[in-house]
Amino acid sequence: MIERLRRLAARAWPVPRLRWMLLGVLIFVAALPGFAALGLRVYENALVRRTEAEVAAQAAALAASAALLWPGAEPVSLPEQPEPDPEPDPRRAVYEEVETGIDLSSTPVLEERPAALAAALPADPLALDAARRIAPALAETKRTTLASILLLDARATLLNGRDAGLSLAMLPEVQSALAGTAQTVLRHNAGYARSSPLQWISKATDIRLHHARPITVQGKVVGAVLVSRSPSALFRGMWEDRGKIAIGILAILMLLIAITAVLARAIVAPVERLSAATRDLALGRPSAPRRPTLEVREIGGLYDDFAAMADAIARRSRYLRDFAASLSHEFKTPLAALRGGIELLQDHGPSMSEAERARFLANMEGDATRLARLVSRLMELAQADMRRAGGGEAADLGAVLARLADAHHGDAFRLSVSMDPRLPALAIDPAALETVLATLIENARQAGAQLLSVSAGADAGAIAVVLADDGPGVPEADRVRIFDPFFTSKRASGGTGLGLPIARALVESCGGSLELATSQAGARFVLSVPVA
Repeated sequence: MIERLRRLAARAWPVPRLRWMLLGVLIFVAALPGFAALGLRVYENALVRRTEAEVAAQAAALAASAALLWPGAEPVSLPEQPEPDPEPDPRRAVYEEVETGIDLSSTPVLEERPAALAAALPADPLALDAARRIAPALAETKRTTLASILLLDARATLLNGRDAGLSLAMLPEVQSALAGTAQTVLRHNAGYARSSPLQWISKATDIRLHHARPITVQGKVVGAVLVSRSPSALFRGMWEDRGKIAIGILAILMLLIAITAVLARAIVAPVERLSAATRDLALGRPSAPRRPTLEVREIGGLYDDFAAMADAIARRSRYLRDFAASLSHEFKTPLAALRGGIELLQDHGPSMSEAERARFLANMEGDATRLARLVSRLMELAQADMRRAGGGEAADLGAVLARLADAHHGDAFRLSVSMDPRLPALAIDPAALETVLATLIENARQAGAQLLSVSAGADAGAIAVVLADDGPGVPEADRVRIFDPFFTSKRASGGTGLGLPIARALVESCGGSLELATSQAGARFVLSVPVA
């Protein structure tokens, strides 16, 4: 099950870049306070609008009740109810919601409601009578909702409360209500005392909603209801909705945990596995770390580079092991012959004839010469392996081939060159190029070839030099070993088996290649060198 989920995740994962992944995470974390503040503002605005809707509904009920109790008002008869529909259609039902227009971000907050002023005329007697009738309902409503409820007559004179008989005609909300339009405004509440230092976060802690609604009797505005109330405090509302807020916090926490898990699986765990694999590789143990399921480009490239490095180290280790074994074998034979000759001369030197001593000394000199040649060629191989192109090297292929043709031309061997003289220079040291070509020419001559054809041509930013001879060719069994150090079929004639490995190392040091190509007859080598 886990493996199936891992394969599914690997297929669906988009393989992003590490820098963009980290940038996205940092932007998300940096935006969390902004999201939180925005969420608080939206939630606080919702609380204010909910308070506005409650105040508007309360004022509408009180205005309707006052209109019914107004002296001289005609009783309202209920319309006849239609026959109930046996199959009611819910889409035909019409509901009228209380519209709210308060927005904390755009609605201006007015100054605190000013004190009532003296009225020019006494209150309307009919309005006073209606106020006395509805007074019990007002008292019960105030006790339940903790709102301030004031009744005014058509001239904005207060009918109840401690400022009864005074006028609020200067208030814009009262003017709007007496003109027949209900209006809600926000005003500062100077009497509010903050109970917590954290309440500065809330913009609505020291404001109060004032809603004025007209009282209409027989189509005429006879007064107004002014209801004022503070909106629900943000922290109180948060406490009331603590379950929803806790779910939101938990959701954010789970999202952060998920992001952390993704980063851990995509970055941390792969780096830890790669570190452990590096330690194993340093201790000589085989190491092939499992690639991450959730992969980013940089980590994937790091794993590719590690695999290439491990493969190169393994190849180099095998090469050094085989090289050491071959070197030991190559040195052991002449050393054993030298030691045997020395022992024979020490034990039987006086009894030997002059010719026998000369023969033994000649054999010992040959073995010493072979050892000297091996050491010299090993030094050349080491220098070729360590050689790196300097970047400013350039060799004229035509000039190098001309010198070699003159040096190796003879009755039994001929060098034929076919190339465009306009070919560009090669990005290799001239001495190194001459060493490589001389090795290939000498191998062809020693193999018994009489003609070596050399051709050159441009090939995708490089020059391909093809050397084909008419000799016996390379046996099929030897083709895979021909570039191995110390492999030679001319050991009896003094061959060290290091010529071709040195030539290949010199070519590869400048970014080129040397390969043995297939041919119908003879040997065919292809030398490719980048253009300077």
